Amino acid sequence: MGDIYIYMLVALAFLAVADLVVGVSNDAVNFLNSAIGSKAVSFKTIMIVASLGVTFGALSSSGMMEVARKGIFNPGEFMFDEIMIIFMAVMVTDILLLDFFNTLGLPTSTTVSIVFELLGASVCIAIIKISADNSQNLLHIGNYINNEKAIEIIFGILLSVVVAFSIGAIIQFASRLLLSFNFNDKPKFYGAIFSGFAVTSIMYFILIKGIKNATFMSDSTNGLISANPLTILAISFVIFTIISFILVSFFKLNIYKIIIVVGTFALAVAFAGNDLVNFIGVPIAAFNSYEAWSVTNILPQHFPMVALGQPVQTEPYLLLIAGLIMVLTLWFSSKARAVVKTSVDLSRQDEGKERFEPNYLSRSIVRTTIVASEGLNNLLPNSFKQYIDKQFEKPKISKAIKSEDLPAFDLVRAAVNLMVASVLISLATSMKLPLSTTYVTFMVAMGTSLADRAWGKESAVYRVAGVLNVIGGWFFTALSAFVAAAIMALILYYGRGYALTALLTFAIVLLIRNYLSHRKKAKEQKEEDSLEKAESSSTQGVIVESANNIANVVKRGNKIYSSAINGLATHNLKLLKKNKNNIEKLSNEIEELRDNIFYFIKNLEEPSVTASNFYINILSHLQDIAQSLEYISNVSFKHVNNNHKKLKFTQIKELKEIDSILETLFNDTKKAFNSSSFEEIGSVLNRKYNIFNLLTEKIQKQVERTRTEESSPKNTTLYFGILLETKDLLTATMNLLEEYHNAHDASVEPAKIAHREEEE
Repeated sequence: MGDIYIYMLVALAFLAVADLVVGVSNDAVNFLNSAIGSKAVSFKTIMIVASLGVTFGALSSSGMMEVARKGIFNPGEFMFDEIMIIFMAVMVTDILLLDFFNTLGLPTSTTVSIVFELLGASVCIAIIKISADNSQNLLHIGNYINNEKAIEIIFGILLSVVVAFSIGAIIQFASRLLLSFNFNDKPKFYGAIFSGFAVTSIMYFILIKGIKNATFMSDSTNGLISANPLTILAISFVIFTIISFILVSFFKLNIYKIIIVVGTFALAVAFAGNDLVNFIGVPIAAFNSYEAWSVTNILPQHFPMVALGQPVQTEPYLLLIAGLIMVLTLWFSSKARAVVKTSVDLSRQDEGKERFEPNYLSRSIVRTTIVASEGLNNLLPNSFKQYIDKQFEKPKISKAIKSEDLPAFDLVRAAVNLMVASVLISLATSMKLPLSTTYVTFMVAMGTSLADRAWGKESAVYRVAGVLNVIGGWFFTALSAFVAAAIMALILYYGRGYALTALLTFAIVLLIRNYLSHRKKAKEQKEEDSLEKAESSSTQGVIVESANNIANVVKRGNKIYSSAINGLATHNLKLLKKNKNNIEKLSNEIEELRDNIFYFIKNLEEPSVTASNFYINILSHLQDIAQSLEYISNVSFKHVNNNHKKLKFTQIKELKEIDSILETLFNDTKKAFNSSSFEEIGSVLNRKYNIFNLLTEKIQKQVERTRTEESSPKNTTLYFGILLETKDLLTATMNLLEEYHNAHDASVEPAKIAHREEEE
């Protein structure tokens, strides 16, 4: 009889390893975003420090494992076989849910996932037990669920969102008033005091409070720390302030970088100490349950799991193995970097491409905040407002530095992010309260970015929309975790071994599919001809720099046009849908180039302002090309999607003829730009009138067909629409070529364009 439970334990061990990988991919954002966003030290250094912190924190997480054992439900009310079903349902749900969010590149909470999965699965089994017992009703469900602890955990998680955002904003505002954006020019003792406060907070709450439950901490040491907290804090502050002043004054070290390195280590410790229970707490609890049952002769259906209510120390070697798996995931997971990017983008100081679209709620919040801010400003004295504005003046950045090479935010904000987040997380860990590290670190980062005026009128509506999207995802996590785990538990309860095999197979297939899909997507993004921003300050320089962009637009435009015609000819809805996505991506990239015009013009040298006119005209023509392609792609998709009649053979034949001529034209254009042979553009321009005449001829033929034989209004509208938009496409393309042909100066030797094909 025990074979099925050994099978479950093996499956849980596999799921624990997979959950560690998936979970760390999601939670790496918690301790990497500040160091990566500020570019304080090299990426390799950040990873080494974080790896050491994760390993150290894993060894200190034993006390948190009790949350999975008795934090959500009362184990004594469930039998051994029911407990194993609950644990299996939780782990299968957890890994699928987290992998889904990782694939989207959104940070979600592993703590919320595990809490609501345990709640959902245990509620499901409790309802089944109550339904089978005529002496009980649903009001008795409170006997099975640890209501007090569950409510405490859930309330703590929700409260942490508000607390983290508020404290992050307040501390950042105070720090900026003290240090300003020109913090390197401030007196050395300013930085020393800030460092003493930050490092004392981090070291006390992480290395003392955070590891008080570690197996290597003796009772006497814990007693000494608990009895003298204020004394330890005061002495630590004085010592670290003095050390910081010496490092700044005599060794000329950047104390803010040291804070960030220490903070990254500390936050990694806090993360592993608090969150490891989310990944291995359930499998370890299952193993403990099996150990308690296996030494008895009682049937699993009749053995109450009272043993889970007793405190048990997790074996250090299991914690160490888990820590090493987490470290390996940090180094090799591309999904982890995608999630980090979302958090860094939402908190960066400068404007740029915004990932999230504004919505009604984000617009309303921004409008309300602006009104409230203006009202508060009116109450403040002018002298104080001037002082604040001076402290928030940003230093001028060298034009020689590319925007993508700049840090997302400065060292002061990174230090505050790490300090506040690690203190809040460690406080929760010391209270054995599984706080959501994702919620805390993300909301601290959002609070500090708001206080730092990173959400200006140009970007606020997008950033708020992004935060709302992420928070909405958190609530979706809670609801879906509860429902999915309950469904999984129901399936396992009635399906037993067969259901377990089916669910494990489904989970493995889905994980492999998502992994391959993510890798393919990442490879496509890396290989695809993406558009690059011009940075030159002269017209000839812009011509050479943007040549590769034109070649890429022409290449992709040619493919999009041909796919639209082929999709119409074969009524291939899948091809047309993919084509819509391709043109949408191209349009977004061109729009991003247009958004960069402001920064491009700002970097121009005074005598070379004419380059801006050329660049603006080029972007305008590119946008016209994209709009024509978008129209053709959309009407083709709409026609097929609505199941309208196919185009007639003569119409398809004529469109194929036009497509063939345009393909030759686009290929010759691409060849000219790829080789930087701008003289060849002249030969392409000579074909202009022949192609226009061909299009006019096709339009005239369709007019005659409509008068005599055409019977489908939808076909006629579609055909005319494609032909007329093709003329617009050709006009925009020829205008673009003429712009280059007229502006190019043959006396200036063009630089060689590096081709992607050659690089690869």
